[in-house]
Amino acid sequence: MRQRYILVLVALVVLGLAVGALPSLLKSGDPYRVQATDVGNASTFDGATYDATDVSERRFPYVTEAIADGTSGSYYEGPFGVKESFSHSPFDEFGAVATRVPNAVEGDVAYVTYNGTVYRLEIVREDE
Repeated sequence: MRQRYILVLVALVVLGLAVGALPSLLKSGDPYRVQATDVGNASTFDGATYDATDVSERRFPYVTEAIADGTSGSYYEGPFGVKESFSHSPFDEFGAVATRVPNAVEGDVAYVTYNGTVYRLEIVREDE
């Protein structure tokens, strides 16, 4: 009976790790954040942009925080590549922008419009 209890406990811990809960709490892996730079008025910008004026903070937390504060909170990439499959990341947000406006994203850089202003968003690795 005691052995079963330990096996169930171990299984729950492994499941927690698999869905990214414990790695995000432990902040393991490489830290990334989104930095926003104001590049001017949308009417004078000649490149492709994604209109982020009405995006949800729940759907795009890294993008909206970067636009509001100049930089987003940190995202810690999992050490074994498991976390990324189960958690939301700035890479997911850039992928969603690229799906909607492919020319607005080039690698780790995306151009978005927010209330008539164009922002250059870049995913950067934090130096520790």
